[in-house]
Amino acid sequence: MTDTLTTASEETAPPSPRQRSAARMADAAGGRLRWLIFKIALLAIVDAVAVFAVFVLFLHNEWLVLALVAAVTILMNWIYFSRKQIPAKYLTPGILLLIVFQIFTLVYTGYIGFTNYGTGHNGSKDQAVASLMRSSLVRVEDSPTFDVTVVERVGELGLLVTDPTDGDVSLGTNLQPLEPVDDATMEGGKAVAVDGWTTLMFADVLSRSNDIEALAVPYSDDPNDGAIRTQDGQKGYLYVSTLEYDAAAGTMTDTTTGTVYTDDGEGAFVSDEGEELLPGWQVFVGFENFVKAVTDASIRGPLLSVTAWTFVFAAVSVASTFFLGLLLALVFNHKGMRFKNTYRIMLILPYAFPAFLGALVWAGMMNESFGFINQVLLGGAEIPWLTDPWLAKVSVLLVNLWLGFPYMFLVCMGALQGIPEEVNEAGVMDGANPWQIFRRIKLPLLLVTVTPLLIASFAFNFNNFNLIYMLTGGGPRMEDTAIRVGHTDILISMVYKVAFTGENRDYGLASAFTILIFIVVALISIVSFRKTKALEELN
Repeated sequence: MTDTLTTASEETAPPSPRQRSAARMADAAGGRLRWLIFKIALLAIVDAVAVFAVFVLFLHNEWLVLALVAAVTILMNWIYFSRKQIPAKYLTPGILLLIVFQIFTLVYTGYIGFTNYGTGHNGSKDQAVASLMRSSLVRVEDSPTFDVTVVERVGELGLLVTDPTDGDVSLGTNLQPLEPVDDATMEGGKAVAVDGWTTLMFADVLSRSNDIEALAVPYSDDPNDGAIRTQDGQKGYLYVSTLEYDAAAGTMTDTTTGTVYTDDGEGAFVSDEGEELLPGWQVFVGFENFVKAVTDASIRGPLLSVTAWTFVFAAVSVASTFFLGLLLALVFNHKGMRFKNTYRIMLILPYAFPAFLGALVWAGMMNESFGFINQVLLGGAEIPWLTDPWLAKVSVLLVNLWLGFPYMFLVCMGALQGIPEEVNEAGVMDGANPWQIFRRIKLPLLLVTVTPLLIASFAFNFNNFNLIYMLTGGGPRMEDTAIRVGHTDILISMVYKVAFTGENRDYGLASAFTILIFIVVALISIVSFRKTKALEELN
């Protein structure tokens, strides 16, 4: 009986300090182990993506980017497996995202602004030469019949070619000429597979017939030797170009007409008569895009007009939304105002909905023929809200006022509530009327808080692409301009049109405009923040 009581008491006794310490150590060790496993899993995913990227970059001979990817991957593994680099563990993700999405974007945009990158000038000179010669290929009449197999690797198509004369096997793509292959799988004297490539089945060949017909594999490093093409994915024939390229002289000769096109040094082959062969290639042009923007009359005029309208649009938008928001904030800040919460909810509804949806709704209501405003509110009027140059600008400002005043209302409401009531009482005791109290006391204190937000609002409206694009599309269009630009276009929407619309897309000129926008906004911000600092010191 005594032994039983002793055993029971030992089982119910609380754990000793040593036991509790051991339990804590076991829990900590288990937590560290789980964290280590989680860290290894995340790094394994990152390393797998990096290895795949390195493989793709290796196939395309992008050595600089390959080296950067490899270096960053090694650095990340070293940081996260090291026990000493604690700050770097937290800073690395943010720094990498900053470099990729901000610094690289700015640097690359700046670089493009000094090139002729655009429609017809997208790639390198070798790619342009290959494209020109590929576009003028004609089949050689006595061409031998090559056995071919269509293969694919990482989305890139290639041809596995068996020479009918000696049975040699070679492999090439649109960009890579035929190179000998030693480890091909043969069936009936024909190469049907090769390591590292996937052979397309007959059904796949049929489904991708357009891509396969466009496939032209250079026969050798010399583009004048022609290319192998196939129609059915089974048999291939030799095609040669009607253009003959002389790398030493830098000329392209049309063998059918005898016309000689010479490299003009600006990324294209041009004949003596001024005829240009496209595509060309990308070259560095220095400040040519910037000079073109200010000297070409067909571009300078629209640029100046759009720039002036952009400043007016941004300034009026900020002023109108601020003063309307401030007026409403003063009204709702009055102690005698009833049902404040209900009215506040109603006023911030425009801010609650996505701006681009609001702009689309307004575009429908302002339609000249069947819009709600003309047909219902104005009894069937035909007012061209969005098609008349001046009315379209007024419409843009009105819609932006509707979208923007709730934000200013909330900001001003918070700023006014942050001003101590003693300030108002002191003004009353000094004999100031409500207008004097507001103008000389509350407004300066309010501006100290609100001015940085007004600067940010100006920068936002300076690049308010969504409103312009969704409401008017930049229209109505200006006449006699070299670029597709309208009366309500602001600089950012004009940049979009130069870069992404029309038959000729000039990314270099668009990037130059972007640099100019960046400089303008930066200068305005610097001056404005200095004024804000002076205002803070004054108060």
